Amino acid sequence: MAGNSYGTLFKLTTFGESHGEALGGIIDGCPPGITIDLEAIQAEMARRKPGQSAIVTQRKEPDDVQFLSGLFEGKTTGTPIGFIIPNTNQKSDDYSHIKDNYRPSHADYVYDQKYGFRDYRGGGRSSARETASRVVAGAIAKQMLPEIKIHAYVSAVGPITLDIPYQELDFNSIEDNPVRCPDASTAADMEAYIKDIRKQGDTVGGVVTCVIKNVPVGLGEPVFDKLHAELGKAMLSINAVKGFEYGSGFEGAKMKGSEHNDLYHADGTTKTNRSGGIQGGISNGMDIYFNVAFKPVATIMQKQESLDNKGAITEMTGKGRHDPCVVPRAVPIVEAMAAIVIADFYLINKIY
Repeated sequence: MAGNSYGTLFKLTTFGESHGEALGGIIDGCPPGITIDLEAIQAEMARRKPGQSAIVTQRKEPDDVQFLSGLFEGKTTGTPIGFIIPNTNQKSDDYSHIKDNYRPSHADYVYDQKYGFRDYRGGGRSSARETASRVVAGAIAKQMLPEIKIHAYVSAVGPITLDIPYQELDFNSIEDNPVRCPDASTAADMEAYIKDIRKQGDTVGGVVTCVIKNVPVGLGEPVFDKLHAELGKAMLSINAVKGFEYGSGFEGAKMKGSEHNDLYHADGTTKTNRSGGIQGGISNGMDIYFNVAFKPVATIMQKQESLDNKGAITEMTGKGRHDPCVVPRAVPIVEAMAAIVIADFYLINKIY
């Protein structure tokens, strides 16, 4: 299986399965001498881990990170940073009913067709549990560039949308509720909606918005390695992501050029920021902002038609511990992937 690494200079390779002994990764290219706050890394892991509230999967995993290499006396050494995250609360029997069945809209069928074999326990390598390793790398990337601030939050759950511009939100309130929506009233509506969806044995999707501040001018490598192209690839590599838009996004397609153009100030900043902080694939110093759309979780606690490995259509009901809505736990994953992209381009830009 290829495709387990991301990045050019700041490069992450991940390994492990949902119900294996451990997840883990190797971060290559991190510069030496960076002071690493291990508690900050663990705090990021706590934001992603299961079992943290009543509206997420109740699998209980501490997600304690164990570093094996690349750190000495609290600083990076410049050598590969190796780490593992032990799995401690697998319930593989929850998946015995799908040993010979392919769950609708899961990776079960395509994995079996591509590799001729699959780990059906929690989806194996296709499980979103793999993203735990990304959060570790993202936390280190954030500490590598402390002046750059990355804030992600839930801006939609199903039909409930936060319509307040990000400039008017208090990012310090993102962690004040389990939905991670920085508006208390909207968050309460979202939480109630997710709980109702769970009672129905169903799931719901949503949108995570991300804002990156203090990005220097010049990050991004035209023609094929544009900054927004890499951000899009990074976000679309996250499980359950179905869409990515930055700046004005699809709304920009409805506008005239005279409405959409960002006019300059004398210092090179712009009066508006419909470009989303990126022009010609290169950061322009303005805020980078984008939306990431997540589909509903495919495993639902309702009867559905399924396909088995003999080609027969059968009936099945989801079992096990699953999120009724992934977006609250996806917030730190979106931030982590954004941090990895920015860190990678930051190092590439030092070549010039």
